[in-house]
Amino acid sequence: MMGFSVQFACWLLVVFALGENHLVSGGCSGKCCRGRDTNCLTTDWRMDRAHGTCYCDEGCVRTKDCCFDYFTECPAQDCVVSDWSFWSGCAKPCQPSVRIRVRHIEQQPHNSGQPCPGLEQRAGCREYRDHLGRHCGFNSGPAFITSMAFAKGRPKHDSYGNPLNPGFCVEFKLESRTPHCTVENRPHTLWMRYITEGFNVCVACEPPAMRNNTSSCQGDGQESDKETVLHWQAVGNPQCSGTWKKIQKTLRCACPPQHSFVFI
Repeated sequence: MMGFSVQFACWLLVVFALGENHLVSGGCSGKCCRGRDTNCLTTDWRMDRAHGTCYCDEGCVRTKDCCFDYFTECPAQDCVVSDWSFWSGCAKPCQPSVRIRVRHIEQQPHNSGQPCPGLEQRAGCREYRDHLGRHCGFNSGPAFITSMAFAKGRPKHDSYGNPLNPGFCVEFKLESRTPHCTVENRPHTLWMRYITEGFNVCVACEPPAMRNNTSSCQGDGQESDKETVLHWQAVGNPQCSGTWKKIQKTLRCACPPQHSFVFI
C-alpha cells in the first residue's frame, strides 16, 4: 500500500510539472513579435475559442488567429511624437517661398498601435529682408496671399519694443481662380480650397508685408478703382492664382475665417 501511495504521489508531481510547463510555454507571454511573423506561434487557445496553433505577432490581429491572451501580453503602444519645432525662416528671401517645421518620433508604435503621423509641415511665406538685413521684395506685381494662420507668427513690436502699425484690411470679390487651387491635398495648401469665384474675401495688410513708406502691400489695389481686375497668387502652390476686384478698405477684416487671408 505504501509503495502505491509513493508511486501515485510521483505521478501527480509529473502531471503538475507538465501542466506548469504548459502554462509557461503557452500563450503570448514573452513572445510578442513585430509585423507578420509566422514563426511567432505557439499552441494554445485562440480568441475564437479553438485550441491549436495561435500567433503572437502584430499581424495576427488582421488574420484573426491571435492567442487568447495577445491583447493583455502584447498591449498596443501608439506612436508618440514630439511637439512641433518653431517655424524655420523662408527658404528664399525677397520672393514667395516656403517655411518648414518638424517633429521627431519619441516612441515607435508596437503591437498594432497607431502609426506615426507626418513629421514635417510646409507653409507658404515671404520675407522682406535679404540675408544682409536689407529691405527687398517690394517690386510691383500680383498680390501674394496665404492663410490667416500665417499672421499669428508675425511680430507685433519692433526691435525696440514699440508696437508696429496694426495695418488694415482690403475686401475683394473673387473673379477667377485656376483649378489647381483645389487639387492639392497637402496640409499647407488646404486653405486654398476656400478661394471660390463669386465670394468676397478679406486680406489683411500688416508689417512686414506693409511698406513703411507708403503704408501699402503689394497688390492691395489701393490705387485702383472698383472695376479694375487685379491679380493674386497663392503662396505655397505656384499654380494657384486668379483675379479679383477691390470692394473696400477697412480697419479690420470682417469676413469668415475661411475667407480671410493675409498679404505676404
